[in-house]
Amino acid sequence: MKAVYAIVTVPAAPVRKAPNHRREMSNQLFFGEPVQITGQKDNQWLKVKSLYDGYTGWLTPHLVKGIDAATAMQESPFLASQFLTKIELANQLMQVPLGSTLPDFKKKEGVIAGIPYSCATQAINTATIKNKQAQLLENAHQWLNAPYLWGGKTILGVDCSGFAQTQYKLVGLPILRDAWEQALQGRPVPSLKKVQPADLAFFEDKGKIVHVGILLDSTTIIHAAGKVRIDPIDNKGIVNSDTGMRTHQLKCIRRFIE
Repeated sequence: MKAVYAIVTVPAAPVRKAPNHRREMSNQLFFGEPVQITGQKDNQWLKVKSLYDGYTGWLTPHLVKGIDAATAMQESPFLASQFLTKIELANQLMQVPLGSTLPDFKKKEGVIAGIPYSCATQAINTATIKNKQAQLLENAHQWLNAPYLWGGKTILGVDCSGFAQTQYKLVGLPILRDAWEQALQGRPVPSLKKVQPADLAFFEDKGKIVHVGILLDSTTIIHAAGKVRIDPIDNKGIVNSDTGMRTHQLKCIRRFIE
């Protein structure tokens, strides 16, 4: 069977665990993200696999438009640069989230699924970012107090692994979606004494990876827990800076920027 592809043409498409609006939202796919369609149900739901990170789930057909394989495989270093970035698509305004991909983009204009669009705001060009570590940390601090949302990846709601993945995407470094997957990537760091800023720390519950955060240094971490916040960390894990309670048990540390 020939593979079928599509691309997201709305700001942030909710992806669900099962083909039902009442089922859990497990992810969001942003404008410009290509997917492979791997199944469908009742002509009302599509099962898709993200070509960015391989994540799968269900969404409704009106959130995407079909594209050919060659277009689906094209990569763009250009990303939306504002928390809500204004674009004009087919003579209609749209606000897309920070980190949305701008496909086939040049001189503030592009084409998505054969439809022309424009973006007057200066885009992020990840190919030109020289100090990825410093840029990632600067970006992450701008997300402070963003509320926690399971499956979310925007400033209006984000989960722990979505926060980590988005910060790395913004500097041109793709990592996988879920914390347990991210913990299998990168290079292991033996202890907090050996960490560098922007390393990812992973936390466990009953032996399973359940949380991830971005280390600012060997004693502090920025992470999405209730909201995006900065807390102290030690060899045992995270301590909530407001309550003094230990909230997460440290499992391992991985490095993605050398």
